[in-house]
Amino acid sequence: MKPEYKNLYEKFGLNVAYYRKAKKITQIQLAELVDVDRSHISAIELGNVGVSFDLIFKLCEVLEIKPRQLFDFRD
Repeated sequence: MKPEYKNLYEKFGLNVAYYRKAKKITQIQLAELVDVDRSHISAIELGNVGVSFDLIFKLCEVLEIKPRQLFDFRD
C-alpha cells in the first residue's frame, strides 16, 4: 500500500465497519459469511490491507449494499 493512499484505505474500512454494524453483525460473523479470518476483517476496517474485487463483491452481497457504497467516502 502506498502511503499516500492510506487515508483512502481507512475510509473504505470505516464504510465496511459502518455497514457491518448497520446489519448488526460482528466481525466474526462477517468473516464467516465471506470466508476470511476475523483478523482480516479487522485489518480491512482499520485500513491496513487492500481488498480484492472478489472480496468486495462478496462483502456487498452479505451486507446487501452496492459496491459504490463502500467507496462513498465521507469527509
